[in-house]
Amino acid sequence: MSIASYLSKDIETSVEFETFRDAFREKLHKAFAMRGDFDEISTQRGLPPFMMREIQSVTPLSVFIPEEYGGRGGHVHECQAILAAASYESLALSLTLGINGALFLQPLTKYGSESIKGPIFDRFLEEKNLGGLMITEPDYGTDALSMQTSYTEEDDAYHLEGTKHWAGLTGWADFFLVAARRQGADGALGRDIDFFVADMNRPEQMIEVEEFYENLGLYMIPYGRNHVDIRVPTAHRLQPESTGIKMMLDILHRSRIEFPGMGMGFLQRILDEALEHCRERFVGGKPLIEYDQVRQRIAKLQAAYTACSAMCLHTSEHAHTDNNLAGEALSANAVKTVVTDLMQDAAQSLLQLTGGTGYRLDHVAGRSVVDSRPFQIFEGSNDVLYQQISESVLKSMRSLEEKNLYAFLSDYEMTHRAADYFEDTLDFEVDLSLPQRKLVELGRILGRVISMELTIELGDRGFRSDLISNCLQVFRREVDGRVTAYRDHEPTEVVEDYVEGSAWLDYVNA
Repeated sequence: MSIASYLSKDIETSVEFETFRDAFREKLHKAFAMRGDFDEISTQRGLPPFMMREIQSVTPLSVFIPEEYGGRGGHVHECQAILAAASYESLALSLTLGINGALFLQPLTKYGSESIKGPIFDRFLEEKNLGGLMITEPDYGTDALSMQTSYTEEDDAYHLEGTKHWAGLTGWADFFLVAARRQGADGALGRDIDFFVADMNRPEQMIEVEEFYENLGLYMIPYGRNHVDIRVPTAHRLQPESTGIKMMLDILHRSRIEFPGMGMGFLQRILDEALEHCRERFVGGKPLIEYDQVRQRIAKLQAAYTACSAMCLHTSEHAHTDNNLAGEALSANAVKTVVTDLMQDAAQSLLQLTGGTGYRLDHVAGRSVVDSRPFQIFEGSNDVLYQQISESVLKSMRSLEEKNLYAFLSDYEMTHRAADYFEDTLDFEVDLSLPQRKLVELGRILGRVISMELTIELGDRGFRSDLISNCLQVFRREVDGRVTAYRDHEPTEVVEDYVEGSAWLDYVNA
């Protein structure tokens, strides 16, 4: 069933969407299965033009564009469903659409000047243009607020200078949102962040690609290092509701909470491939599916599929551009971290099941491992986001003067029902000044409890009860195991000058 079946009644739905999605799926099948051997094509950089033309012929990015500009209305459940349809065939293609939607079209919809929105949306709809986002710099990744790309105001334009890298669709997109800090008369950079639309079809706005990277996976998407020295009209500056930093948080939190759309089709494909392989592959005279360890792996894949479905539902009802998500770090970070961990774990599991057959770039198992891995890194490294999850919860606990974790979670909106599964496990007092490693461990626990809460809600809407029960059981066991590790207070330390006395060969009795 479609995720729309589980949405609240007050969410607008387009009666034609199923037809639109089916047409998109047909184009995907035609592009990836009928007109080209995608397993072979996937070992090459980029995407053959005929495949992109086939995919763009149904204008999938129209789901991100408001109706008044000729789009389908920006309904989040439609955006999630299109990303899922794409990721079933190709995670890289889904990410390409996600970059365009969450990191360009949605920010433009919410913060762009009226004078530029119409012409740009027209180019996406009629000319099939693409857009991306440039924030990260070679010396400033996680520490993005310290970026050195600057801008100054000159007559009716802004002059931007700096270096950006790891922007998806480098050298391919027609537009980029470029983040920069205002440079004062004394040369110092302001603390706030601003975003500017750069049109690659205008010489004075074109960003120079200095180097294309040999990215480990996601071969379809070009990445690289870019030299920024451009001039854009004043109307190309996005207009924040308050500060630029809050605008950036709104953009990034919305993007993170929309990750389940990309994860959904990917996880379903992994599950389908695993089931097919394990039914057809015989070992010791019986199919793999009859072995207990194999069944445990597939049960975990089904749990990931169910949890991601729950996240898609949650995202569909909370991520509209009408909502400001700058203050929604907890839910956005929990969704992004857990779904990307599920994606990588699922890919590793499929590769284990397929064995040597899958250990190839031209096989879905091998490709899935390298394609899903960077999702745990970009738009916030998972280790950092797990720490932030814990810090957010501990801050709330301090304000309530509550130290018992179960007592807090059982009364917290995002965990109150899921907490009942851990009445004993989480019944302990938390040190409100934890070391970083413990903050990360606790964040992993909290992310999974939040995911269970979303899964319970999906079950209440009528989703298959056997899949819901399986998912909750798998997550409960994982949380139990992680709590045991978290409560082990003996720290491990780094031995930096480890070489002396550590050569094993010196101790061989020969």
